[in-house]
Amino acid sequence: MNILIIGSGGREHTFAWKISSSPLCDQLFVAPGNSGTAGIATNIPIDLNDFETIKDLAIKQAIDMVVVGPEDPLVRGIHDFFLNDDALHHIAVIGPEASAAQLEGSKEFAKEFMYRHQIPTAAYQSFTSENVEEGYSFLETLNPPYVLKADGLAAGKGVLILKDLNDAKEELKHMLLDSKFGKASQKVVIEEFLDGIELSCFVLTDGNNYKILPTAKDYKRIGEGDTGLNTGGMGAVSPVPFADEEFMNKIENRIIKPTVEGLKKDNLPYKGFIFIGLIKVNDDPFVIEYNVRMGDPETEAVLPRLKNDLVELFMAVSKGTLNEVTIEIDEQAASTIVLVSGGYPESYEKGKAISGIENVDESLIFHAGAKNEDGMTITSGGRVLAITSLGNNFEEAIQKSYRSIDKLHFDKMYFRKDIGFDL
Repeated sequence: MNILIIGSGGREHTFAWKISSSPLCDQLFVAPGNSGTAGIATNIPIDLNDFETIKDLAIKQAIDMVVVGPEDPLVRGIHDFFLNDDALHHIAVIGPEASAAQLEGSKEFAKEFMYRHQIPTAAYQSFTSENVEEGYSFLETLNPPYVLKADGLAAGKGVLILKDLNDAKEELKHMLLDSKFGKASQKVVIEEFLDGIELSCFVLTDGNNYKILPTAKDYKRIGEGDTGLNTGGMGAVSPVPFADEEFMNKIENRIIKPTVEGLKKDNLPYKGFIFIGLIKVNDDPFVIEYNVRMGDPETEAVLPRLKNDLVELFMAVSKGTLNEVTIEIDEQAASTIVLVSGGYPESYEKGKAISGIENVDESLIFHAGAKNEDGMTITSGGRVLAITSLGNNFEEAIQKSYRSIDKLHFDKMYFRKDIGFDL
């Protein structure tokens, strides 16, 4: 099979690493890819949302399967584009159609879906610039902290958690009236705050059947002790130690089953990953959000623990035969620690030379914001590298990752030294 991966981050390098090991994969392309994918696949410099150019590539290279990494092309309807084109509709696309991708594309859509199918989640209301005063009043009915979520896609940065009521009102004004997150915050969802510990659950579905992949916990904030600004993710561990069999049964019966059944009832066509962001409150799971793709950096911790041939799994998804597959998981724990550019998630410099990659021998290195230039690997984004290690437990895996990081360097390199601290 000739396979095309859409995306350029650590998640897509991890997909490429896993797919390239499959005997079912003949040629592998990544659009646009990065310095990591360049070593195991053919990078094609195409914009994620340029569907016409992606079509030309798919025809020229006789692509049999497209794996969509990021949310944006899914929400914009890349799966529908393939289905509705006579030259493309035979190609398997891993990722939901646009109607189902609204689970991530709109926070309000997701909340309405959860309420409709009795899936446990926080109480909420939605507001626009038309009724911002009502938003202020709703905030006054809640106990702090206050949770504000931009309704649309905001690259993982559209959620604010504020302790002070006046700050919450001010930020609501910035989001709705001053377009703090652009179009993404034309509508804002205000939620009650749930106090607990978070985890991520990953499900692969063909629309009827589903398989549960390893759990993970990611660390979103830039500062140690989970302080500072939200990022795309500073690290992850898998599995989550507190997600025991009893708790996983609750997740499956209260959340995963009604989610997959709800997609069918609402006629939302889904072939791909469902990423369920959860919070454990006392001993019960609640949904914080849905994503319609794998997480990043959770992918870098989850996929190295998956023993299955990923292409075989994707073929089962496209054919609707996922029920015939048994998922095999490595018992070892995985940890991923992300190295970022100094200044991220605010302004940062690019073009810094990365050294030491060839010296790392006990961890996997997944490239994210990195590219090859003039024979060097240089930084090209905020999150630069993800360092993944396996161990008998998450502590051992984390120590391996930190030992590997000691061998790596680029100017102003930053990483959190406390991944897993809360476990």
